[in-house]
Amino acid sequence: MLNYKLAKNICALCCICFLQTNVTLAQNHTPLPSPDTLRVDLRQAEKMFLDNNLQLLAQKYSIDSARASIITARLFDNPQFSVSSGFYNPTASRFFDYSNGNGEVAMQLSQLIKTAGKRNKNIQLAKTGVALTEYQFSDLLRTLEYTLRNDFFNIYYLRETQRIYDIEISSLQKTNDAYAEQLKKGNVSEMDLVRIQSQQYTLQAELATLQNNIDDVESELKLILRAKATIYIVPEYAGAEDKQQAVTDVPLQSLVDSAYQNRADLKIARTSVTFNQQNLALQKALAVPDINIDLGYDRLGSYVNNYNSIGIDFPLPFFSRNQGNIKQAKLGIQSSQVQLESVQDALESQITNSYTGAVRAEKLLNSFDPKFAGNINYLIGEVTKNFQSHNISLLEFTDFYDSYKQNVVQLNNLRFNRVSQLEQLNFTTGTRIFNK
Repeated sequence: MLNYKLAKNICALCCICFLQTNVTLAQNHTPLPSPDTLRVDLRQAEKMFLDNNLQLLAQKYSIDSARASIITARLFDNPQFSVSSGFYNPTASRFFDYSNGNGEVAMQLSQLIKTAGKRNKNIQLAKTGVALTEYQFSDLLRTLEYTLRNDFFNIYYLRETQRIYDIEISSLQKTNDAYAEQLKKGNVSEMDLVRIQSQQYTLQAELATLQNNIDDVESELKLILRAKATIYIVPEYAGAEDKQQAVTDVPLQSLVDSAYQNRADLKIARTSVTFNQQNLALQKALAVPDINIDLGYDRLGSYVNNYNSIGIDFPLPFFSRNQGNIKQAKLGIQSSQVQLESVQDALESQITNSYTGAVRAEKLLNSFDPKFAGNINYLIGEVTKNFQSHNISLLEFTDFYDSYKQNVVQLNNLRFNRVSQLEQLNFTTGTRIFNK
């Protein structure tokens, strides 16, 4: 009998030592290190994101750069001017000899005239390039906003689950302390104390894993907000108590229509087709030779003194007619049209899948009793009192903790799943229809 008790004590001691690191962390709400706490609601987080996110700032510079290309496309080619002079007069053995009106000077002014509307076609291509860059910015914004909002809600509901663990662990700690005192008096068995401790340590280990999950999501959110790595983010969500939004009240076709009108990636695909069509027109125009208009003056080097001339020159398109670039432009149109069809095919599938998931999540959450998690402190307190008064057994006591914890975790998961599915619908439609 002595050996049996000794074995139990050693086992309990090993559990305590093994979980001691997790216990310390689990009983402290604030991860280490955490000198600052940032409490933000969703609107404040979105403003921080728009003001600070480096990816957005970099993409804005890309838009400005693309707009500068329009200025370049609008500019005319500069005229070319050349002048030449006699360097050495071998008869008089003089350099730059202009004596007696004998010095030779020749000048030429030329201007390139672009044909086939190349300048206007370049301008249109540059404008389409700006539109592409702006739609890319919108698509980046759409993606980052989805990640931001999803992380925000995820952290919120993970912290709600963490709160349940904290309450249960605190209650079990009190029960554990009371049983330890009663064990000294011989009023309870050591087996009962070990079972309570085991329940407590299991919850603390689960809490440590939960806090690791929070840290991972929080790290991504900090990067999006460009917040300090040591900041402890506490999301504040006023709409958390399930203002049920009936997804089924919104027709699926209206969501599809919204996506066709607002999805930035679809606009990119459409604009890419236009860009390639304009590029083909430009490449065909480049096959048409440009013309140089020349004005010349020659003081002594022609058949008459002070010779004035005007002329034109242009290449003869016998060999190169820009065939390669024209073919590439045609292939670019075909490729962009295939890409457009691919985006359109994926769009309806994505929306239908997101809509189905949102309806399912909403039905599951609505089937959950909203009064279940009404007052956990009261419920746990009553169960603890009944256990201490020997109205319920130790097995019933620990089973309550297990079942209640599992159900609260499930409820928070359902709440997050619903709001996450709504955010997915916002993302796939390209509009803020839900969770406004």
